Amino acid sequence: MHRTCEPAILYFGTPVVLISTVNEDGSYNLAPMSSAWWLGWRCLLGLAAVSQTPQNMLRTRECVLNLPSTDQVAAVNRLAKTTGTEIVPAAKLRRGYRFVRDKFGLAGLTPDPSEIVAAPRVRECPVQLEATVEAFYPLAENDPTWRGRQVAFEVRIRCAHIEESILAGGEANRVDPDKWRPLIMSFQKFYGLTPEELHLSTLAEIPEALYRP
Repeated sequence: MHRTCEPAILYFGTPVVLISTVNEDGSYNLAPMSSAWWLGWRCLLGLAAVSQTPQNMLRTRECVLNLPSTDQVAAVNRLAKTTGTEIVPAAKLRRGYRFVRDKFGLAGLTPDPSEIVAAPRVRECPVQLEATVEAFYPLAENDPTWRGRQVAFEVRIRCAHIEESILAGGEANRVDPDKWRPLIMSFQKFYGLTPEELHLSTLAEIPEALYRP
């Protein structure tokens, strides 16, 4: 039986992403988020407009999307309720956020140089995707309650770095989903995938190479 209700958030379960960007003073910002979806080598990111990450992305037009596995859950959790914005926005203050300049140090993670963009990669993350900003979209412009508070970025993946341990055997350009264990956020709680495939997939019969344009 279904019940009509109004949850405050609709985070039904998406992978966690650590977005690394460069601050105005040249230091690095690192922010966890989970409002991301993918299509080919493009990604849409949903972010709070007043956060440091979107401000850095608007200025530099680049970032790195680092995908942690379940092994990095403690590091990701250490970044929770932190912000790279020195004057913490009121909404974040009410939720207990605090300003942290050295996000990498706090999380115990290691910045590595990228090949194309200035933003660093996170060494410990099995997937590191260098990206450039293609477009920027204000969200909820017709809703006076939310206007100016949310933004979406379309980014283009320019270079992908994948940990060898999660690649399919004998295939240099394909991730093995039986080896990849992404960290999942569902209604503010951390989860991982089940250790085996739930059901045979008809889509899996299509070679991944056929999705290249």
